[in-house]
Amino acid sequence: MIQLPQSVKATLWSYDLAQIDLQKHKKLIISQVLNFGSLEAISWLFSNYSSADIKEATLNTPLGAWDKKSLNLWLLYFNLDKTQFKNRSI
Repeated sequence: MIQLPQSVKATLWSYDLAQIDLQKHKKLIISQVLNFGSLEAISWLFSNYSSADIKEATLNTPLGAWDKKSLNLWLLYFNLDKTQFKNRSI
């Protein structure tokens, strides 16, 4: 089983890390790292999940759950528009 590095654990401060499953909680891990992660955490994310998985999790995270600056960065990175989000509210 893949262990979460400390840089990723730091983004999951309000969750019980013993209960985190990399596949079952993929959307949570991805959204937390994209929102609050360091460069090290983001590098880990892209080496453990496909770009397609990350993009899908981005689109399926409610807009209200995003830090505004983080959202704008990932919209640019993935060439997305806010209107593409399936769930536009919290």
